[in-house]
Amino acid sequence: MTAAALVLAACLAAAAVLYTAGPFLREPAAEPAPPDAERVRWSEERDRALAALKELEFDHRTGKVSDADYRELVPPLRRRAAAALRALDGEDGVSG
Repeated sequence: MTAAALVLAACLAAAAVLYTAGPFLREPAAEPAPPDAERVRWSEERDRALAALKELEFDHRTGKVSDADYRELVPPLRRRAAAALRALDGEDGVSG
């Protein structure tokens, strides 16, 4: 083989390696947030508020939380759950 053929083969090999490695060398493109990201966020907020209400109710029934503390802690949790439910139902323009 001549020197020109060896140079051509080396160039082709280098081009093949660069072409194959290209996707691994590029920065990943930033993915846009899915259109339902806001809905997922409100679903999670609803679930957290309802779980907190359930736990508070259990603690109140078992005597770990006094009546006065229970009456003080329930309304904010109910408001959080209601706001999340309204946002999920599209009844108001809650955004956050």
